Amino acid sequence: MITKKERIKLRSIAQTLKPNVLVGKDGFSENVLKQIDEALYNHELIKIGMQENTTLPTEFELTEMAVKLGAEVVTTIGRKIVLFRHSEKKGIKHILD
Repeated sequence: MITKKERIKLRSIAQTLKPNVLVGKDGFSENVLKQIDEALYNHELIKIGMQENTTLPTEFELTEMAVKLGAEVVTTIGRKIVLFRHSEKKGIKHILD
């Protein structure tokens, strides 16, 4: 679980990010979840963009998806979702170290 101070830091970093994954009309399908999982492994902090024709997920659905991925929802702003998961990938600079 990330602390409030860490969440604030992650939100400030996320402001400059472009969406790593775009979610279309199929929503959070298995393929999209695989893309999100891979992006989290490579980057730790990712932004997900929801296209206009996509139904926005509820807070429960977001929490369920984050638990499935072992990640945490940092924030949601409009059609953007920011997720964080500490990566075990070697050779990258970890955000919260």
